[in-house]
Amino acid sequence: MNDDHARPPPLSGLWSFIVGGVGLVALTVGLDPITRPEDCPNYGGNGNASAFSNPVWDLYLPILALGWVVLVVLEQALPVTRRNRSRIDIATRAATVVILSLVGSCGLLPWLMIVCH
Repeated sequence: MNDDHARPPPLSGLWSFIVGGVGLVALTVGLDPITRPEDCPNYGGNGNASAFSNPVWDLYLPILALGWVVLVVLEQALPVTRRNRSRIDIATRAATVVILSLVGSCGLLPWLMIVCH
């Protein structure tokens, strides 16, 4: 048996996770959301307010986060991601990045969405 396979690139299968995650973090920091309930425009009153200066980001940011998770899952299904790797390595890597992207988008992002509601 010939074991002279080219070693797979270390970031193979992680590009959408890394680039999308950095992009979402940069966008969130750039939007400068309200992070404390005391800073909300409706603090002490009733009603809903947005954590962002433009309330349309209450819709766009979750859509972008969902798109990021979908792209991470799709990238894990590409054949080039699995090239020259063992099945356990493929499954471990895929499960790790999918879980981390879900935690990042579904665990941390909703807190920004409800801080002023």
